[in-house]
Amino acid sequence: MQHQKGAQFHPALNQSAIQATFQKGVNATIDSYSAFFYNDHQHATQLDHWLTENQIKHLYIMGLATDYCVKFTVLDAVQLSYQVTVIQDGCRGVNLHPEDSHHTLQEMVLAGAKLIISSDLLMQSMTITHALS
Repeated sequence: MQHQKGAQFHPALNQSAIQATFQKGVNATIDSYSAFFYNDHQHATQLDHWLTENQIKHLYIMGLATDYCVKFTVLDAVQLSYQVTVIQDGCRGVNLHPEDSHHTLQEMVLAGAKLIISSDLLMQSMTITHALS
């Protein structure tokens, strides 16, 4: 819950690497699943503006919950023309029905997102770092 102890960044997180944070769900009258827009799609966060300003075009997304916040963030990002990669094992769903997360991942792929698991992402990162050395 916002402004509560559980909402703080984990102490092991390298917070000096964080350039900006964006709050969502700050309007009590409108839900906000996506990191880009409130559910009414009439109000936006500043995320798209910041990413555009910083020329960021490829997003790696993971989080809670696969079938809600991750889903709507990914679908909005694809619609905003970002390249999107979802880190599957970094997501967990609510799964009101047992296959909700699985169906949601398929929906993201059909929309244009790519799926990856964290170990493959780390391997890619190490390969790129090695190639640059």
